[in-house]
Amino acid sequence: MSLNKTRRKFMVGASLVAASLAFSPAFAQDKPKLRFSAVFSEQDIRAKMMKMFADEVASDVAFEGYYGGNLFKQGTELVALQRGNLEMGNIAPQDISNQIPEWSILTSAYLFRDAAHLKTFFDSELGTEMKKMVEDKLNVHILGPTYFGARQVGLKPNKKINTPADLAGVKLRMPGGDSWQFLGQALGANPTPMAYAEVYTGLQTGAIDGQDNPLPNVQNMKFYEVMSQIVLTSHLVGFDLLTISSKVWNDLTPEQQQKLQAAADKAMVWSAAEHLKQEEALAASFKEKGLEVYTPDIAAFRTHAQKMYLESDLAKSWPAGLLEKINAL
Repeated sequence: MSLNKTRRKFMVGASLVAASLAFSPAFAQDKPKLRFSAVFSEQDIRAKMMKMFADEVASDVAFEGYYGGNLFKQGTELVALQRGNLEMGNIAPQDISNQIPEWSILTSAYLFRDAAHLKTFFDSELGTEMKKMVEDKLNVHILGPTYFGARQVGLKPNKKINTPADLAGVKLRMPGGDSWQFLGQALGANPTPMAYAEVYTGLQTGAIDGQDNPLPNVQNMKFYEVMSQIVLTSHLVGFDLLTISSKVWNDLTPEQQQKLQAAADKAMVWSAAEHLKQEEALAASFKEKGLEVYTPDIAAFRTHAQKMYLESDLAKSWPAGLLEKINAL
């Protein structure tokens, strides 16, 4: 075969491939691409939540989910959104409060009573104002909160805990950092910083008397093997935020925005319900393993903790009267 014929065949073939690619979904430009980044694993309930969301909006956007911090590391997602390097992200409220100090109130102990109270706040005018603050200052649109469990106190000693006074002198492992150590004090305990990986041994040897974590962590790390009780203090309602770049959001049509918000709302409600079922099942499981699982005087803990926060430097940036308004919801 001559060189010219070979070249002509190659050019015709290349043209056909190019034409087919131009009409393939990968090259179609009618759907905006939404890359979503999260540090939770693909087996997490929230990853299933995002699949539910993606299925609902598949006709409007091209969703790509990245989990386990594979696309962006924990704590860097917010900046990636702001710089236009990411379209959607699972953002911790603490990351937002680093840039907007007023938001630190939403990371304080005993602010939200439970998952329902958390949702009520974000659906309210108060929540709308806080979301707008993020949109105006950070150019990030918040679709809503993703509940992932409440933190509970687990102890090795058999001492009954009913009020913060009962935790006096108790060496309670808390994550490092001033805000976490303050939280331990607000519970009435003697907070002790310790690496997460060392907690099991710390409980076993008596270096610490207890730890605070959501119940799934207690299960995964087998802390129940070296504890006698779990006090359902629910002192911190854990949540992250499902967010989308404001630029990407504003480029969507009103109909697309409505569809994405409805899909997010539906998925987040399902996810919260699944987490609550998991927590209830784990509490029952720990009782079966011989641990005492009970609820203390939550009102006493809330009053003590909120008083300490309001009297601290942490509350200086809080919007005036917001704590009382959230309590009243």
